Amino acid sequence: MNTLDGFTPARWLRNPHLMTLVPRYWPRNILPWRIPQIERLFTTEPGTQLLGLCHWQSNRTASPTIILLHGLEGCAESHYMRGITAKAYRSGFNVVRMNQRTCGGTDHLTPTLYNNGLSSDYRAIVRELAGRDQLRKIWLVGYSMGGNLVLKAAGEMGGSEPALAGVVAVSPNIDPTQCVAALEQPRNWIYHWHFLSRLKARIRRKARLFPGKWDLAPLRSMETITQFDDCYTARDGGYVNGADYYDRAGARHVLHEISVPTLIITAHDDPFIPASIFDTPAIRHNPNIAMVMPHYGGHCGFFQKCRPGEDRFWAEHRIMALLSVPARL
Repeated sequence: MNTLDGFTPARWLRNPHLMTLVPRYWPRNILPWRIPQIERLFTTEPGTQLLGLCHWQSNRTASPTIILLHGLEGCAESHYMRGITAKAYRSGFNVVRMNQRTCGGTDHLTPTLYNNGLSSDYRAIVRELAGRDQLRKIWLVGYSMGGNLVLKAAGEMGGSEPALAGVVAVSPNIDPTQCVAALEQPRNWIYHWHFLSRLKARIRRKARLFPGKWDLAPLRSMETITQFDDCYTARDGGYVNGADYYDRAGARHVLHEISVPTLIITAHDDPFIPASIFDTPAIRHNPNIAMVMPHYGGHCGFFQKCRPGEDRFWAEHRIMALLSVPARL
């Protein structure tokens, strides 16, 4: 295991739930006005567009590019998306902050839902940026569900896209079956309630935008994300049922095919991404994949003890250190 630059948690955040929740609300000055931003729509299949917030360097084609992808019920404006964007842009990277399908106020851009298996969207975006924009060094960086998606996309591409320079996944749910089971444990009720309530609200919005497509009656008795995914996500995504969706959508099936430098950062104490899912031959035997798994960190938290020259967001600094010196992977 590559320990890179060890994580030391803030002394008062050794509880995994505090480590997960506090960074979300910690104030920080990110994305100042002087960082330029251009909105761009990517058509990934007929009738479906994804909104990207693009921050281009003055010499776009000569600069490396990071495509960022958020997690479940996040968006391009999520705190971690903005935090890594500021650091990456100041380090000379182009940054494309993506909204997954329907996220970030884009429900109207597709009749479909987003899901854990839609890696084809991000393969299409990499191809477009490499072909139309002539970008030659593209990194995929994803958090949680976004982490699974970028790993899955990289595995499916193998070595077919020369512009793909590498991948970073933070707290990725590479085995959705086990991750959803952990999420629905009573100890994780706050996360489960948060995600389920937001998913229900999304279906209601979609029903208003696309009359007749969605039956809202099941929502009244729906108490778990498993029920939601079985009723809505799986059927919309072309899966047989929720169990089929969870099994097939996981990046675990294609990790052995990844052929670019890849870093996975996750924590032993993540409340709903079991550490055991990363103990797999696909990771152990793939020399392109480096694992960093400190004991503490929560879910996408990694809120560190004060360090000279750094803010509290350890994972963001480690990502930038690696992307700026790829040979360290």
